[in-house]
Amino acid sequence: MMKEKSPIEHGRRGAFVLAVLFAWTGASLSQGLENPDAIDTIIGSEVKEEEAPAGADPARLIAAIDASVENTAKIRKVSNLEKVDIVRLAEADGQTPPPEIDAKVKEREPEIAALRQELEGNAMLFHAIDSRSILLRDVVAVEFDDANGVTIYAMGAAATPFE
Repeated sequence: MMKEKSPIEHGRRGAFVLAVLFAWTGASLSQGLENPDAIDTIIGSEVKEEEAPAGADPARLIAAIDASVENTAKIRKVSNLEKVDIVRLAEADGQTPPPEIDAKVKEREPEIAALRQELEGNAMLFHAIDSRSILLRDVVAVEFDDANGVTIYAMGAAATPFE
């Protein structure tokens, strides 16, 4: 004769099945940020990335660094942008920015740290940065324009794949 299973045994089996189902669903959902369309939906606008020498327009970059306090407040409030431009500031030697930019970054270090913290707290901008494999510690300035857009400046050239 077969012994009938108790409700507790059925409950354990059901709980196990649900746990496996939730784990599988969670894993498949977490893969969604690998999809560029999912990232574009979160960001809500097209993200354009370019690489430029850090010394190409030092006055503009220094002005953006000097405006870090104002731009930090804007980051806190912004939830919709028409465009997000990311400029990777690369140097020929791959190491150091021009002296005037390096000095300005050091001078404004506390303000830049606050700016990075606000970027981390803004899902739209954080995903724009993260989707391009840029570390927050590399962001040195943000510049808002009159056309509901933002330019994010990050030090370092785009990573090259291993050969």
